[in-house]
Amino acid sequence: MELQDIATRLGLALALGFVIGLERGWRERDEKEGQRAAGIRTFSLIGLLGGLFATLSPGSDHVLLAAGFIATSTVMGAFIWREHAREGVYGATTMIAALVTFVLGAVAVLGDMRVAAGAGVVTVGLLAYKSTLHGFLARITSQELRSALLLAAMTFIALPLLPDHTVDPWGAINPHQLWLITILIAAVSFVGYIAVKLVGPSRGLVLAAAMGGLVSSTVVTLTLARLARDNAERLGLLSGSILAAGAVMMVRVLVLAGVINLSLAVALAVPLLAAAAFQGVAAWFLIGREGHGSENKPEGLVHKNPFLLSEVLKFGAILGVVMLAAGISKSLFGDSGLMAVAAISGLADVDALTLSVANMGPASPVGVRAVLLCIGINTIAKSFYAGVAGGTKIGITLFLFNMAAMVVAVIGYVLVPSLHL
Repeated sequence: MELQDIATRLGLALALGFVIGLERGWRERDEKEGQRAAGIRTFSLIGLLGGLFATLSPGSDHVLLAAGFIATSTVMGAFIWREHAREGVYGATTMIAALVTFVLGAVAVLGDMRVAAGAGVVTVGLLAYKSTLHGFLARITSQELRSALLLAAMTFIALPLLPDHTVDPWGAINPHQLWLITILIAAVSFVGYIAVKLVGPSRGLVLAAAMGGLVSSTVVTLTLARLARDNAERLGLLSGSILAAGAVMMVRVLVLAGVINLSLAVALAVPLLAAAAFQGVAAWFLIGREGHGSENKPEGLVHKNPFLLSEVLKFGAILGVVMLAAGISKSLFGDSGLMAVAAISGLADVDALTLSVANMGPASPVGVRAVLLCIGINTIAKSFYAGVAGGTKIGITLFLFNMAAMVVAVIGYVLVPSLHL
């Protein structure tokens, strides 16, 4: 290892100790000098010490590094024990933080510096957000904890066991992909539920809807529309949040197309951005119409935990039926009927069709119109889905605004001939 590389790595080890010590020192800033076991200087030196022991460990023989770790742990443990005994408190956070700092210093020298830096940021975040994490823990229920564990089991246990290939004659149902989308559906719903609990009904729903639009605006529509049946007085909030998810979906499709095929993104830019802007303004209008005092109304938003196994399986079954229907229809029309396939695909999803067109090479008029048709069908279809899930009122509201957004998109496409192909 060259001298410059060693100096850079030792500098990172010192920096990691410094930022962790900065957080620890700030938290105990009211303590007088000599009354705390470790602060910004001590943690900086611990990080550097871990880096120095790693530098002095030859090859794969890390006996010296292990000895340094044990010695540092012993000394820090003794001082922290004395501090806690004097104050009559219990806590292992500072001790563990010191051990992590030493190890991060060693990783900065012996391993990937990006891993060390990333782990250091996570460490500081966990230390700094103590109050937030404890507050969240105090508010979470046993059912919500089981829901989170179920999500983890679905993701890391069930998903890898499913076959990643189609199992039907029409090539429509891929169990692995179907379950993955089902997990995303459950995750989006659960994130929205947690967001509402953390930051309040109005802000939580808008934030969750925007985040959900990055994954599936259809899922957001179904999730929020169902709430309209029990929260008729919050129609503006729910409708506006759904429109916000639709606006994010437009931008997501544009970015997705641009990553693969820049010419397609250029051709889609004006109509999609125009429609997204209209939906964003409409969302702002609908949400703002309820007034800023809606958070304090006694009739709070009824938002039950959506991550129940029965609900997850129901979503998966519905999605599977839609995918199978789309696959059968596609086999009847054939790949040559791009517009027909776009219309059918739009009933469930827009990303698959967008990726297919983007991979066809330079953008063509037929390809651009197919993507726009798919998005238009999907946007209007979500209005009907909302009507079925949440009632006629929210369905009509979304239909009017979504139709207006599609008109804006068509006008943008027609009035900018320089982007036509």
